[in-house]
Amino acid sequence: MTRRTVIVTGGAGFIGSHACLQLADAGYLPVTVDNLRTGHADAVKWGPFEQLDVRDSAGMIDVINKHRAKAVMHFAAAAYVGESVQNPGLYYDQNVGGMISVLAAMEQTGVRKLVFSSSCATYGEPSAIPIREETSQQPINPYGRTKLICEQMIRDNAAAWGLNFSLLRYFNASGADPAGQLSERHDPETHILPLALQAAAGQRGPLKVFGTDYDTQDGTCVRDYVHVSDLARAHQMAMRHLDDGIESVALNLGTGNGHSIFEIITAIESVTGLRTPWEAAERRPGDPPVLVADTSAAKRILGFTARYRDLTAILRHAAPTFGLKVCDARCA
Repeated sequence: MTRRTVIVTGGAGFIGSHACLQLADAGYLPVTVDNLRTGHADAVKWGPFEQLDVRDSAGMIDVINKHRAKAVMHFAAAAYVGESVQNPGLYYDQNVGGMISVLAAMEQTGVRKLVFSSSCATYGEPSAIPIREETSQQPINPYGRTKLICEQMIRDNAAAWGLNFSLLRYFNASGADPAGQLSERHDPETHILPLALQAAAGQRGPLKVFGTDYDTQDGTCVRDYVHVSDLARAHQMAMRHLDDGIESVALNLGTGNGHSIFEIITAIESVTGLRTPWEAAERRPGDPPVLVADTSAAKRILGFTARYRDLTAILRHAAPTFGLKVCDARCA
C-alpha cells in the first residue's frame, strides 16, 4: 500500500521530529524540510530529508513535486518570545516570509491540505481562563503577532483558491518521546522545564524565575504544559481530519491544567529527588501571567485528549535527557 506523503517543514526540530514519528506510525511518509538552523539532522529518522530554507519558494515547489506530496505540515519558524522582542525583524522575515513561500508553493503545485503550527501566543493576555478558540486574539509580542498574521494569511488563501487547513494553537510543548528516540535540544535553551532540569542537575546556574509578583496563586507565571508526544499525535489526527474531507478548523492543544514555576520546582524534586536552585529576576516583556487551554473543541472535533496530563509524567520522560535518574515512589 502506497503511503501518503506529507511535507513536514521544521521536521528536524523538537515538535516537528515527534510529529514525523507519529505520522510514520499512522501510515504516512513524512518528508522533512529543514535548514538546520535550530533543527538536528539526526532527528530525521522516519522519511526523506531535504535541507532547504522554506523561504525558498522555488525549492519548495521542487521538493513537493519530487516527492508527489499531497499535504504540508508547517512547523518551520523562529519561536522564542524574548528573542522576538529583541529582534522582531528576524521573526517577520522567517515566520511571515516562510508562510508566504509555503503558501505560494502549495498553490503552484495544487496541494490543498495544510496543518499549521500556531500558538497560544496569538491570544496575548486573555480576558478569561481557560482560553477558548473564540477568545479575542490580541498578541503582545512579535512572535505571537507573526503567528496571527500567518493564520490570517492561511484563511485568505483558503478563500482565494480552496486551501483546507487546521490551525493548531498549542500551549507549552514539553517532555520527550517516552521510548527515548527523541528529546528536546535547543541551543540556547529557553524553555522552562529543561532549564529547571538542567539547574537541578548542576549543568547551569540557578533557574531564573522571571517575575514572582504576578496575580497568580504563588506569584509566578502559570502555563499549560502539554507533552510533545500528545502534540504530535494531535497534528497527525488533524491531518487525518483533512484527509477525511472535513471542514477547516482552528483548535487549542493543551491539557486544560495550569502549573506555576514554583510547582515545577516542587515536581522536579518529587521526580528526581533533587532540589532546583533558583533566583528571582525581573519580569520579561511579553509574558502574560496565565495561559491555560480550554481543550473541549479538540476533543469534540478530533477526538483528541492529552494522555500525559500530569506534570510529573512529563518530567519523568524529560529528565533522562539531562542525565537525571527518575526516582521511584520512595524518593517522592
